Amino acid sequence: MVLVIAEKPSVAKSIAAVLGATERRDGCLAGGGYIVSWCFGHLVGLAGAGAYGEQYKRWSVAALPILPERWEYASSADKGKQLKILRGLMNSPDVDSIVCATDAGREGELIFRLAYHYCKCKKPVKRLWISSMEDSAIREGFAHLRDGAEYDALYRSALCRAQADWLVGINATRLFSCLYGATLSVGRVQSPTLAMIAARDAAIAAFVPVPFYTPELDCTSFTAAGERLPDSEVAESVRAACDGRDARVLSVGKREKTAAPPKLYDLTTLQRDANRLCGFTAQQTLDYAQALYERKLLSYPRTDSRYLTSDMKDTAGAMATWLMLNLTCAGASFTPEISRVIDDAGVSDHHALIPTAEFITADLDALPSGERDILNLVAVRLLCAVAPPHTFETVTAILDCAGHTFTAKGKTILRDGWKAIDTAFRAALKSKPDKDEEDDENKTLPELAVGQVFTSVTVSVREGKTSAPRPFTEDTLLAAMETTGADETPDDAERKGLGTPATRAGIIEKLVKGGFVERKKRQLRVTEKGANLVTILPEMLTSPLLTAEWETKLKAVERGNLADTAFMAEIAAMTRELVAGHSAPIAEYRALFAPPRGEPVGKCPRCGSDVYEGKKGFFCSGAACKFAVWKDNRFFAVKRKTIDKKTVSAFLSEGRVFIPDLYSEKTGKTYGATVALDDTGKYVNFRLEFEKGKQ
Repeated sequence: MVLVIAEKPSVAKSIAAVLGATERRDGCLAGGGYIVSWCFGHLVGLAGAGAYGEQYKRWSVAALPILPERWEYASSADKGKQLKILRGLMNSPDVDSIVCATDAGREGELIFRLAYHYCKCKKPVKRLWISSMEDSAIREGFAHLRDGAEYDALYRSALCRAQADWLVGINATRLFSCLYGATLSVGRVQSPTLAMIAARDAAIAAFVPVPFYTPELDCTSFTAAGERLPDSEVAESVRAACDGRDARVLSVGKREKTAAPPKLYDLTTLQRDANRLCGFTAQQTLDYAQALYERKLLSYPRTDSRYLTSDMKDTAGAMATWLMLNLTCAGASFTPEISRVIDDAGVSDHHALIPTAEFITADLDALPSGERDILNLVAVRLLCAVAPPHTFETVTAILDCAGHTFTAKGKTILRDGWKAIDTAFRAALKSKPDKDEEDDENKTLPELAVGQVFTSVTVSVREGKTSAPRPFTEDTLLAAMETTGADETPDDAERKGLGTPATRAGIIEKLVKGGFVERKKRQLRVTEKGANLVTILPEMLTSPLLTAEWETKLKAVERGNLADTAFMAEIAAMTRELVAGHSAPIAEYRALFAPPRGEPVGKCPRCGSDVYEGKKGFFCSGAACKFAVWKDNRFFAVKRKTIDKKTVSAFLSEGRVFIPDLYSEKTGKTYGATVALDDTGKYVNFRLEFEKGKQ
């Protein structure tokens, strides 16, 4: 019997249908010599810091760094039942071998391997590696299963990524949270991403617009612009000298240009276009694409490739021809140039995103609108990618007027090509995207000849200001994350990128949910909390270049070119350096995260720092101290008393206070008693003290 383990129940169901495993059992499907089960995503993950010792259960700078010598793993509490089922199946004497059928990528490999090792399974593993959930692709994949050992390096890379994120996240988050008295989430990738957004917003805030003045010559049928001038008086003098005079054409230059069709989508370019054209967040686009993949309508979404392999030429050609004949935005027919999107060397783990054959017969109107929009984007991109180039002629005319030079630019479309499809598609979108800035070259000029004269022209001065940098949108942030750390050579794919196509959306969502970044319409803006966090973090945590280098090394581990131990040793050394270099908060930044406070309630019995009232209790202001008296304290709640500022102040100064009218659950009556503060150093307790003979 062969046990097949998928990542999700929906994927398992599709695989089981192809294999003939139709018998429903608890947590699996069986039949045809197969048992098909699933993981529900991550069933097993890295254990929390408390698993490495009692001293790590409390946040303390003194306990850092936390550097496990042997990594511990834990199961997800809400998925324990499925893990128990998988353990039983893996170790069943009826099961001879296992097929890993989780998503064919780094994270999918990690999901399977952690569960496999956690269940102490030793049985041989084969790997299903497919880019589509179509029945034909599943059958083809099972006909060519690969040895699981071929993906050992991929697993090591995935584990390195998880462990590195754990080390940096746990240590840096605890370190800076304790130092500055606030919960500050720090991450290997999220912190440089936050720093990029903060730097852009700082540049916008510091920007001072500079005015400029451009003399413009009106020749009735077109306009020519003079030199942009910083001085309004100089511009006015040019206007006065030229207004009403004749202008003569000095030269006319023409040049034919070609705009090549766009490449196919990888995940990042799909997320960027979906944000710009449809307003979707990166996470929404990933979720929609994943759902379409599981519906067998789209190829595997977590890809960084923008080409197809040569064996897909006929399939892609048939799809492109169907799209040309059936998409309303297709326009005139043409012969699809499929060879343009074929490049075996340009495909890594998965080929570019394209619709599957099931797209042709699918009821697209029945799809949720978000999924339908994403599928349409991918379909139109395939058609554009194989359509003819867009060709046009640019025209540049130089004119002289009273000794001053003016320039007019324009262009003439020679062949619409792929642009006709793209323009028609965008025009049909419900939510019209923001128009790209159009320059003068998009205007059409009349036929001009050298020596041609325009008499008594009108000249005016157009005022303008230099523009501030634009705030990040998810479109432009994804582009920046993808290219950060790239060498000067644009095609160098070995040194670039914050995160991966599969993880960038999650990073953005984490920053937003943590309150470090906020969405303002389609813009991403840093919050005060986010800007303050970037201020206190050292460069080793905020440098995009450093993190991009780590991503490159993870890729080297995946390819077997770098030992995982070497990578993790570097991360551990950086973590030690981080903790050693930050034993105390920076004085001028100490108050950045302090909440607004009134007068202190008293002194902390543990560390002597001031105690302040908060919304839910009374808390020590010491960065590493955890002393707190909660307002909903159970001791007082059962006695039907509310603990207030005056009472806490008495506890802190005297250690005890007499409180009348305490309710007795036993008798239903009230009584008065002295209540003493009983702080163990770890827990804040209270106890009753009675005079002898009274209770």
